[in-house]
Amino acid sequence: MNIDDAYAHLATLSAANLGKSAPNPNVSAAIYGVDGSLISDGAHNRLISPDHAEVVAIEKAGSAARGATIVVSLEPCNHTGNTGPCVDAIIDAGIAKVIYAVADPNPVAAGGANRLRDAGVEVEYIPSRELEAAQGAWLHRIATGRPYFIWKVAATLDGRIAASDGTSQWISSTQSRDDVQILRAQSDAILIGTGTALADNPTLRPRIEGAPTPIRIVMGTRDVPADFNLHDGKSQTVFLKSHSTDELLKALDYLPVNQVLVEAGPELGSALFKAGIIDEIVLYQAPILLGSGKSWLEDIGVTTIKDAYSLSAPSVTACGPDYKFRYRVEKR
Repeated sequence: MNIDDAYAHLATLSAANLGKSAPNPNVSAAIYGVDGSLISDGAHNRLISPDHAEVVAIEKAGSAARGATIVVSLEPCNHTGNTGPCVDAIIDAGIAKVIYAVADPNPVAAGGANRLRDAGVEVEYIPSRELEAAQGAWLHRIATGRPYFIWKVAATLDGRIAASDGTSQWISSTQSRDDVQILRAQSDAILIGTGTALADNPTLRPRIEGAPTPIRIVMGTRDVPADFNLHDGKSQTVFLKSHSTDELLKALDYLPVNQVLVEAGPELGSALFKAGIIDEIVLYQAPILLGSGKSWLEDIGVTTIKDAYSLSAPSVTACGPDYKFRYRVEKR
């Protein structure tokens, strides 16, 4: 078994199960025989079962797990919640060695590595930035006490989201709009303002067969008509009659959400950014120039260049004729 290959396999599994594990982390696991061959794998998917990734992989492996090595994206939990501790499942299965990529920062569930060592299981911690990033939304929530917020924007080359007459369909390409459906499916909640709700009458459900349905959060004081799609009962919808970011975060304390996708317009998006809540910006930039119209960003309190916000160097991918930029917001 090559650990780099094993971790790459886990990263693929974890990414495929984003949006399916909240409020738990999207953990993945794989079991390898003494000859290095893959015996089984598993991921935590609450849409199917409450079982954690290790248990899924162990049950698939059966008796072949005895004497094998399990590679896990996160330190196995040492906690009884809706299911028993994963460390007990590993010990009972007779697994000889555990390799994990990210230490569990949750004080409730941590300590799995020591528990395994005390039971005579060989344990090795080999850090992985890739697997830390794959589980980043949950890790962010544990570290900060709030979900990870991604603001999705589709804009022209000159930063416009609508022409001066208000028309905006379609600035981005079909390929970009398809890619947004993946972002939706990977998120636990989608947030919009009442302005977007009234203008677009969206469903906010991913247009991907079998995809999970994120919680829909609509923020603002205006009423959304009862015949609009947000009242269709096809996914949980929270109407937050407030413009307060504090009220938003309080509401999220009671929801199983690790990652929030913000599909709001410039007023709400800029307010969240100014409040320090936006953690990442995903910008779909179309090769179109308008020269006038509505900008995607409003006043965020910067009056001089030294106060400008810094963003990380972006990851860039092509979406048909558009480019998709992912920027992490550097916290002040």
